[in-house]
Amino acid sequence: MPTVDDVASAAGVSRQTVSNVLNSPAIVRESTRQRVQEAIDRLGYRPHASARRLRTRSSSTIGLRLDPLRDGISGAVLDRFVHKLAEQADARGLRVMIFTANGAEDELAHIRRLRDGSDIDAFVLIATFHGDPRISWLIEHDVPFVSFGRPWGSVVDDPRHRWVDVDGRAGVRDAVHHLRAAGAQRVGYIGWPSPSGTGDERRAGWEEACVFDEAGRRRYQVVTVDGVDEGVRSARHLLGLDAPPDAIVCASDSLALGARMAADAHGLTDLPVVGFDNTPVAAAVGLSSVDQPLDEVVASALTLLFGPEGGIVRPNPDSNEEPTNRLLVPRLVERRSGHRALGEITGA
Repeated sequence: MPTVDDVASAAGVSRQTVSNVLNSPAIVRESTRQRVQEAIDRLGYRPHASARRLRTRSSSTIGLRLDPLRDGISGAVLDRFVHKLAEQADARGLRVMIFTANGAEDELAHIRRLRDGSDIDAFVLIATFHGDPRISWLIEHDVPFVSFGRPWGSVVDDPRHRWVDVDGRAGVRDAVHHLRAAGAQRVGYIGWPSPSGTGDERRAGWEEACVFDEAGRRRYQVVTVDGVDEGVRSARHLLGLDAPPDAIVCASDSLALGARMAADAHGLTDLPVVGFDNTPVAAAVGLSSVDQPLDEVVASALTLLFGPEGGIVRPNPDSNEEPTNRLLVPRLVERRSGHRALGEITGA
């Protein structure tokens, strides 16, 4: 493995200059910093994490609380997020500490303990919600954090709250537009109860694209909690209407799998059903689904927290020069199972 001395020799600088580039880049002339960085990249040098922690008096550790498991489908998105976070953090010489908690207040108790013990430098929040007490507490106590999820019900552009989210409204809207362009006239929707920041956004995307009047929007949507069985029951209701939908979009792959099962039981094997999250289950059974770009979510979250150089970035609440949030656009992944492809609806 290349050493600091190897980097110094390749860049034609002293060992101390390499150390300054790694730990205090602001004090190094830009041309020198670039030359050292090029040598680091060319040699594939990685700083020794333990030594860096001693020098910087930081743990180089990110804390993440795991949500309680719901079912195998719903939990797949979080599993993928955690895996990608661990991968990308490791590439930056960072560690991820996972802990469990029973609700937001218990999570804050864990965060206080971990912060007071200097065990963790920053935290990643997941599953933000309206009136989330974690956000206000972390801001008030100046604890570095980033959330996967927007600050529902509070100031979206507060620079002290760094967040990354996926535009569920755009994802569902694009899926409905795609179905309608392929010939669907009545696109039904199965989603979650309100208030649910994520669920409300996805429903709004359907409402924008479905072209129903107010009565039609009430008629062709079902509100339910997440789950396969709930998807079955909801789709049965929609398919029992006098003029049933000729396509169904769902807020999750769990609901979509249930809707697919209900449609098949009705003999409607060609009815297009679209889920959200592009889970392994959706891929296995051939469900079309809206895919969240989790690689980009994690990369954006780490950049907002640590910047390009690796040190904790503390937002300036009085400056709007650098955005402290990212809203990413998902994409529709089309698949074929027992039904026709999404582009083959015309003439159904």
